Amino acid sequence: MTISTSAPRSTIRAIVTGHTRGLGAALAQSLLQRDIEVLGLGRGAHAELASRHPERFAEAVVDLADPAALERWLAGDTLDAFALGAQCVLLFNNAGSVEPIAPLGAQDPLAIARAVTLNVAAPLMLANALAATSAPGASASRRIVHISSGAARNAYAGWSVYCATKAALDHHARAVALDALAGLRICSIAPGVIDTGMQKMIRATSVDQFPMRERFEQLKQNGLLSTPEAAAQQLIDYALSDAFGSLPVTDVRELGKA
Repeated sequence: MTISTSAPRSTIRAIVTGHTRGLGAALAQSLLQRDIEVLGLGRGAHAELASRHPERFAEAVVDLADPAALERWLAGDTLDAFALGAQCVLLFNNAGSVEPIAPLGAQDPLAIARAVTLNVAAPLMLANALAATSAPGASASRRIVHISSGAARNAYAGWSVYCATKAALDHHARAVALDALAGLRICSIAPGVIDTGMQKMIRATSVDQFPMRERFEQLKQNGLLSTPEAAAQQLIDYALSDAFGSLPVTDVRELGKA
């Protein structure tokens, strides 16, 4: 990870997991456009962002579905160095997997293990590490954004692993909010249905594995999917707002209705 020391450090910085595609890439791009420094974490690299934003963008190649690899990365000083001196550090726990999509008894055991690690263990490990970074000043804050799903609150046949892992993020946010840690806010947010590669995978799944496939096909056909860019803007606006953290669990479609 290298961030230019020739440019002044931004007072707001953001960590984005799964930053190379879909919503994660849109989050990273939108944050950079706001002159917010970004640290991307994932299995791959985003060469375009690195070339376009050399002074504000850094990335670390880490397999977030491998807890030992993530633990080794967290044992280093990269996170502390990135957060040092910031007035606000955002963590977008975006990386996740919808697989395995299948009824119980037909799921691959290794796919289950990787999904639970990527969707639950990695976000919890990163949230814990962010909370433990060098103590910020009295006016500084840490804000944790779990990217949840409507599947956390509504059960779908064939999605038992995905539903369970997203529900885990929701309940983690509720419990952390009760910890009432000084300078730390958290919210698990369902971002709506976004037109990403995950949606393509869902539409390519057999009805036997995912009986609700037709519903998602209709959302695409009727133009009812949000773009990654629009969803990213909405998530960032909320994460930076005074209202963030007032509720530990919410949905972007409910923001502004209260």
